[in-house]
Amino acid sequence: MNILDSIMNAGNGAAVRQIGAQVGLDEAQTAAAISALVPALSAGVRQNIQTPDGLSELIGALSAGTHQRYVDNPTALGDAGTVVDGNGILGHIFGSKDVSRRVAVETGAQTGLGPEVMKRMLPLVATLVMGALARQAAARGASSPTTGAGPAGLLEMLGGALDSNKDGSALDDITGMIGRTFGRR
Repeated sequence: MNILDSIMNAGNGAAVRQIGAQVGLDEAQTAAAISALVPALSAGVRQNIQTPDGLSELIGALSAGTHQRYVDNPTALGDAGTVVDGNGILGHIFGSKDVSRRVAVETGAQTGLGPEVMKRMLPLVATLVMGALARQAAARGASSPTTGAGPAGLLEMLGGALDSNKDGSALDDITGMIGRTFGRR
């Protein structure tokens, strides 16, 4: 199951309903907004893991973090610390508030919901993206780049987010990233 499907199906749609209730959208509007934000966040993850420490930081966050709770129990999205957690995730993924604001403006225009709504949704959806990644990593037993190299591992799971040249295989992209991380290539 891909990341977007994992989020949309979390708690039989409870995650979508929870976010919608928090920002004042109906279920269809919320689903459209999430559908617009997830690709932007996935692209941010892909970009982030191309930095020397980005891949290891992602693996560390997935294996040590508690992000999976947002997918397993969508009511956790209403907890006071969720926006703080989400903003921390956005800081890692995008690197600056300016990028987050630009994503909110672009997805707000794309969906017709406006940048203010998207800005409020962005940290919540970021927690769900990390939660979906953490859940899939745990289910596949992928906790490191070496154990994740097989078809059932973390890197395979991230294939769609990591396939930067969109050739249908993330393996060449991953190999290049790992090579750059360790000063090769």
